[in-house]
Amino acid sequence: MTTTSRVWKLGADVDTDVLAPGIYMKNGIEVIAQHCLESLRPDFAAGVRPGDVLVAGPNFGIGSSREQAAGALVHLGVRAVVAPSFSGLFFRNAFNLGLLLLTCAEAEQLQEGDAVTLVSAGVQRADGSVLPCQPIPDFLMDMVHAGGLMNVLKQRSQGIHHA
Repeated sequence: MTTTSRVWKLGADVDTDVLAPGIYMKNGIEVIAQHCLESLRPDFAAGVRPGDVLVAGPNFGIGSSREQAAGALVHLGVRAVVAPSFSGLFFRNAFNLGLLLLTCAEAEQLQEGDAVTLVSAGVQRADGSVLPCQPIPDFLMDMVHAGGLMNVLKQRSQGIHHA
């Protein structure tokens, strides 16, 4: 993972209704994703590019258990979300869908538009300094690399196993 990513900065307590607004839940993920974060960042869905990274304050993904909150970010091509803490339900849904979450106590030091590289130790800034993140278990990284839990299960059923 040596690709440089652009940072989109959010605050604390970003809830699932902001990520996947309830009014659009009757639609498919394509429509839901176009409204992702619109109440906080009206420019987000149209401006985010594959490989970009969201950086937020504590409690990212609080609220309902809707899987579409993580699904919208995956659909838009978000590479990872970096925050000091995540809702447990959002954490599980994100990895199940192949979205990398990095728990980083110092995440809020990152700024809008920063160029960062995700490295095994954490998030590397343009100046070479690294903000440390909590290690991610191999089985969760397998889900990220495979594009989600369903893909891991399909690979296993075909006899493909990851180290």
